[in-house]
Amino acid sequence: MNPRPPLPPFTEETACQKVQAAEDAWNSRDPERVSLAYTEDTHWRNRTEFINGRPEVVEFLRRKWSRELDYRLKKELWGFRGNRMAVRFEYEYHDASGQWYRAYGNENWEFDDLGYMKFRYASINDLPITEGERKFRWERSQ
Repeated sequence: MNPRPPLPPFTEETACQKVQAAEDAWNSRDPERVSLAYTEDTHWRNRTEFINGRPEVVEFLRRKWSRELDYRLKKELWGFRGNRMAVRFEYEYHDASGQWYRAYGNENWEFDDLGYMKFRYASINDLPITEGERKFRWERSQ
């Protein structure tokens, strides 16, 4: 596999670049694009689900974005050291009935030497909100 810069060990600048790249990819809502940031044998915990390998990542994201409509995410670097990062995030989406939610959470990331994410552990809580309480708005074309 080709290197996926920025590479560890991270500086504050390169850690922020990695977080922004992740935010951009997830906001594309393209499971294949997102999966390319992870090792072939990546390991995730997402809420109560355990995901292993890129094919499972793609399937998980397809299911996620078929339920979480008009998904919009913001990520923020919380801390970093060497090849690891802690990230806080929040995102908004609505379900098929039109109910909006804001999800809050934290992720712990570990990268391999080539800059691919090997481990992703996410803890997430959802809060029902009204459409008027939304923070994140965007154009439909995104």
